[in-house]
Amino acid sequence: MSKTMKAVAKTEAAAGFEFIEAPIPKPQAGEVLVKVRVSAICGTDVHIYTWDQWAQNRVKPPLIFGHEFCGDVIELGEGVKGVKEGDFVSVETHFTCGVCRFCRTGRGHICETVKIVGVDRHGCFAEYVTVPYENLWVWNYDVDPEVAAIQDPYGNAVHTALACDLVGADVLITGVGPIGLAAIPIARQAGAKRIFCSDVSAYRLDLAKQFGADYTINVAKEDLCTEISQVTGGAGVDVLLEMSGSEVAINDAFKCLANGGTASLLGIPSKPITIDLATAIVFKGATIHGINGRKMFETWYQGQALLQGGLDLTPLITHRLPFERIGEGFELMKAGQCGKVVIYPDGSDL
Repeated sequence: MSKTMKAVAKTEAAAGFEFIEAPIPKPQAGEVLVKVRVSAICGTDVHIYTWDQWAQNRVKPPLIFGHEFCGDVIELGEGVKGVKEGDFVSVETHFTCGVCRFCRTGRGHICETVKIVGVDRHGCFAEYVTVPYENLWVWNYDVDPEVAAIQDPYGNAVHTALACDLVGADVLITGVGPIGLAAIPIARQAGAKRIFCSDVSAYRLDLAKQFGADYTINVAKEDLCTEISQVTGGAGVDVLLEMSGSEVAINDAFKCLANGGTASLLGIPSKPITIDLATAIVFKGATIHGINGRKMFETWYQGQALLQGGLDLTPLITHRLPFERIGEGFELMKAGQCGKVVIYPDGSDL
């Protein structure tokens, strides 16, 4: 095996990326070396690519970025348990400390000192990556590698949706990027009555229809509350799954939320927002869930149960690119003209 690998890196504090040759990492104690089979582009990667305010405040170049992937374990560090060379794995990409009050009470997803692969340490836009063995999800049944590569955003959708009681509920999903799209079949399989989706992208609303949304609302052209009121007889929706992070979308969605309704908030606004807290939440008696990542590993078991029960994520993947064309994937994500974009380190696998 060569001693170097090809990788995509943020080499300086500026927009863009570089293709580099980097040393193949050596797994330390408690780590494994994974040969990446398929990776995928996340919105976080686009933040790093464009070098926006969030990336400037969080990322310290040089860094190999990327955090959605699957692959094969090819080397074990000392003290590794429960995994062997040759295992096909996905990875929980939030690496927790294990000793803070949140980790010790089963809430590692809000660990005080969490580190994220591809953000705080080298990531998966490379041929090889090292990860702690505790973060591996070993697949014990045949799974499409492209589906295995997108368990991170899928897990976010599972966590967001299943925080609410969906049985018999009218559900509104605001923002149908890849996570919002994945929430559609999750809500359906969990017993939702009707599913409404809103966005400003006609492309992604068409994808939402393909995924089984009952109603799609282009809020660039239609009034969200008027459309939902007409369908629900003025009652509003029982559940809000907020994926957009848009101040306008959040305020409009809460106007559509029924008294006693439940909202799961995953979307991250780019700046502080203003909301009429009394009217939107307090007087409605609404229940609000702030969603951060995935419950480790409760969400993973829930997600796999849904997949084995027939949930199909493959329509979510709209573009497949070789490693050398990853820049096209970043631009597709910026334009909102895609679902999930997956990357093959070895383009011959396409």
